[in-house]
Formats: sequence, structure tokens, C-alpha cells
Amino acid sequence: MKIILTQEVSGLGAPGDIVEVKNGYGRNYLLPQGFAIAWTKGAEKQVTVIKRARSAREIRDLGHANEVKGQLEGLKVNLKARAGDGGRLFGSVTPAEIVDAVKAAGGPVLDRRRLELTGPIKSTGSYPVRIKLHPEVTAKFDLNVVQG
Repeated sequence: MKIILTQEVSGLGAPGDIVEVKNGYGRNYLLPQGFAIAWTKGAEKQVTVIKRARSAREIRDLGHANEVKGQLEGLKVNLKARAGDGGRLFGSVTPAEIVDAVKAAGGPVLDRRRLELTGPIKSTGSYPVRIKLHPEVTAKFDLNVVQG
């Protein structure tokens, strides 16, 4: 099934890309979630407009992404979470909580969907967090989870 992406889909492409996917994946996930539209000749013409706008935005965002990267890598992000005796958390730390902790530490507002965690955070300690700010820029910072 040929589709045109309207949003960035990890491992598939960026907005405006025309991709071939399995019928079920396109019909049951990408189209209903609004990540893509069905491919037609008319829609393909719109792709050039989307790509032109994206390229103009990326040039502007690349400098901004590097600026945000520098800002993030200088931050000390602490997150208070409820934990038991051995430092084991009640539940796990979510990307939304990490984004809120970055904002509370004086960092920029981030998109939680762009966070890349190595695994679930289920105990106190320090964890590396990566965030993809731009297709060419990835920032890394340490998240310190403390009992609170």
C-alpha cells in the first residue's frame, strides 16, 4: 500500500515521504492515527509543497536544534518519584514525567515522543536519556531519579 506520511514516523520516514507499507499497518494504524494519507496523484503534488516547507523549516531549526542541544547537555535534571525501601519505584518513570522534569530544571519544552530511553526506569539512580531534536541532531543528558 502506498501512503504519504504527514508526520515523522520513527523507522519509516519524515513528513512528505511516499512509502510502501503493508496493507494492515497502513489501514489499521497509520491512516486512523493521522500519521499518513492515502497516495493519489493529487496528493503526490502536495508532497512537493510539504517537502519545500519542511526544508525551509529544517534550515532554520538546525541552528535552533544545536542551541537546544547545548542547553540540554548543560542541565542537571532531577526527578522525584515514589520509591520503596530498596530504591525500587512504584511503577516506572514515563516520558511525560521526564519532559516535565526538564522543564522544571529550566530547560526547553520538549516533545515526549522524541525521547529515546534505553529501557524502563524502575529504580532510583542516574540514567542516560537521548532526545532526537532534528534528523541530524541528537542531545544526551543524564536523568537523576531520586526518592521523593
